[in-house]
Amino acid sequence: MKFKDMPYERVKYEDVEKEFRQIIEEFKNAESGEEQFAVHQKFYTFSNKVETTMTIAGIRYDIDTANEFYEKEKEYYDEMEPKLANLMVEYRQAMYDSPYRSYLEGKIGKVAFKNIELEIKSFDEKLIPLMQEENALATRYNKLIASAEIEWEGEKLNLSLMRPHLTNSDRNIRRKAYEKYSAFFLSVEDELDEIYDKLVKNRTEQARQMGYENYVELGYYRMRRNSYDKTMVENYRNQIKKYFVPFAEKMHERRRERLGLNKLSYIDTAVYFLDGNPAPEGTPEEIMSAGQKMYSEMSQETKEFFDFMMKNELFDVLGRKTKKAGGYMTYLPVYGAPFIFANFNGTSGDVDVITHECGHAFQGYLSGKDPIQEHRDITMETAEIHSMSMEFFAEGWTELFFGGRAQDYKSMHLEDAAAFIPYGCMVDEFQHIAYANPDMTPKERRAAWLELEKEYRPHMDYEDDLFFSKGGFWQKQQHIYNWPFYYIDYCLAQTCAFQYKAKMDGNYEEAWKSYLKLCELSAKDFYTDMVKEVGLESPFEDGCIRSVIEKLESKMV
Repeated sequence: MKFKDMPYERVKYEDVEKEFRQIIEEFKNAESGEEQFAVHQKFYTFSNKVETTMTIAGIRYDIDTANEFYEKEKEYYDEMEPKLANLMVEYRQAMYDSPYRSYLEGKIGKVAFKNIELEIKSFDEKLIPLMQEENALATRYNKLIASAEIEWEGEKLNLSLMRPHLTNSDRNIRRKAYEKYSAFFLSVEDELDEIYDKLVKNRTEQARQMGYENYVELGYYRMRRNSYDKTMVENYRNQIKKYFVPFAEKMHERRRERLGLNKLSYIDTAVYFLDGNPAPEGTPEEIMSAGQKMYSEMSQETKEFFDFMMKNELFDVLGRKTKKAGGYMTYLPVYGAPFIFANFNGTSGDVDVITHECGHAFQGYLSGKDPIQEHRDITMETAEIHSMSMEFFAEGWTELFFGGRAQDYKSMHLEDAAAFIPYGCMVDEFQHIAYANPDMTPKERRAAWLELEKEYRPHMDYEDDLFFSKGGFWQKQQHIYNWPFYYIDYCLAQTCAFQYKAKMDGNYEEAWKSYLKLCELSAKDFYTDMVKEVGLESPFEDGCIRSVIEKLESKMV
């Protein structure tokens, strides 16, 4: 079914609670593992319907944040979601305490029960008011970012539509664009500070009510870190500082020489060639058509997937004034349908949607066929391997999108991916600092960010920009407000994606088989075990980062 034709009717909490409690009661009264699993399959049907309806509302709100109907639906679900989470934990607790747990574990797997344990550790009914406030604050931040109206040559552009001007080959145009971009953030600086301060204190209070010292531990549980901890993450970040940052700085120096500059400035951050970055050729419709050709040739599995996406119009990718910034893939379980949301803006990022977000969607399409719903519940460091690796698997079709500048795009993409890892680790360490010290003032948070810039991105020069030079760059990073501790997942995944890049350069077919196996494993096993099972090194292992850098250096001479 096409997304536009999918029916929508508000999920009323009273009805959900009644049906959910019937399922919980039936589960508790079951007299065998077989009976409990039969009830659990009824739970699948019920939860899929609720999740699909709420997701439809969320997508339609993001498509137009000025839509009054879906704005009210979003506000309603912000209030309802924590109450629904309470029912979910009650059901999960019954599963966890089941006398037939060994039978259920045989059906849905050990990973599922570890995730249930983390879910129980991360929620209590008393947190509902705080979680409702947290949802409202995150929605307020997203609406604030989406509200940007930047005057540009007679037009009013949002932040996403400013991207082509921020990467223009003319440095004077870039500077003007950054001045206007920064001016928007400066104009809402106080509100950004207020929202984040309230979020940090809210999440800290949730943690303390659960008996934790601060939000770091609770945040890890909520991210379902089921096979590694903050000590392992810290060691990974230290490896990045020791080995990856020096490599990245050499890479930035080569970029400076290529651009013919005496010194790199923040306005040059995303520019890779003197004549400008390669941009995709053709209209958005032609880009989508090129994507369909690529996936039809890549494999039978990808052809089936992309044809399904196109037939059912499961994309909303055109940038619009009142559309939420950013991009994502989400899933509509009733229809077995991934959905991709993005903001095309005429840059290479448009093609990244066809590769990155489709990597997520392809895996979601495959795992959606698994009758065990828990196997869909992949953790984010695994999910991002699917997307970031697909970016590399798609390189054989780059000419379809970039024509004569296909090689430039490949070079830019590799450099950009490598430059990201220090930044991503910086975002992660910043969040550890912010939540370990919840009483920091906005000024102290900005100072902490600037100190981290010296460690992770020593080349960065914000000149005298009134917002960014004061340490405000992180406030444009939506993940920091919306999904605490998510960002390190990108870094871990990129480390694995680079390994796939090396594999496919050696034997593309074998690399694809490994990737397909990883997609099909989904959440059947733990992350640290799965990467080894498909022939990758765990990013947490000493030596992995050095090995990745050696391979990257051979490609960037």
